Amino acid sequence: MKAWMSGNVAGTGTFRCTECDYPVSLDVADELPDCPNCGGREFVRSSLFTTSQTAIVEMVPDLEDQGWLDELRRGVEEPGQYLAYRNQNDGLVAFGLRREWTRIGRSLAADIRFDDPTVSRRHALIVRQPDGLRVLDDRSLNGVFVNGERVEWSTLANGDEIVIGRHHLHFLEVPVVSGMRDAHRPSDETSALTG
Repeated sequence: MKAWMSGNVAGTGTFRCTECDYPVSLDVADELPDCPNCGGREFVRSSLFTTSQTAIVEMVPDLEDQGWLDELRRGVEEPGQYLAYRNQNDGLVAFGLRREWTRIGRSLAADIRFDDPTVSRRHALIVRQPDGLRVLDDRSLNGVFVNGERVEWSTLANGDEIVIGRHHLHFLEVPVVSGMRDAHRPSDETSALTG
């Protein structure tokens, strides 16, 4: 069987992590991500007819520079709660969380949309509750991870990392500074800063 390396097209189908047996499904020819469950980089192609492992796919470490997050945090001036991430063109996005519900997924109806086979159409929800914001897994295939731990739901704290498929989002809270006038937008309006 052929082995694949990160950066090459792995193909359509389901793969399983060799470390934790977690399934990752690809709908179109695409690269395999790190295992969303354990971070493993070796995968075998799953088969409907056998449980034996036949081909190993080794993932190359993703060396992500966290400097972009500090840069984005300095650029956000309006107090509020944001999800910060890099878009497909390596642009920086700070999505303002002002609604009661924010949908994340591959669907065209998603508020934060990732056109990526590792993301389910309805992957996750960010919900505003009296005790703060929570992220909920919306019956996704590959799960939702907060700070490396798979969750069904989790209350968010400033700096938390949320992994949706192969995408890393960071929850940011920008506090009101004493003496600053808070010119709030209407609660149903969202904003995205791109860089």
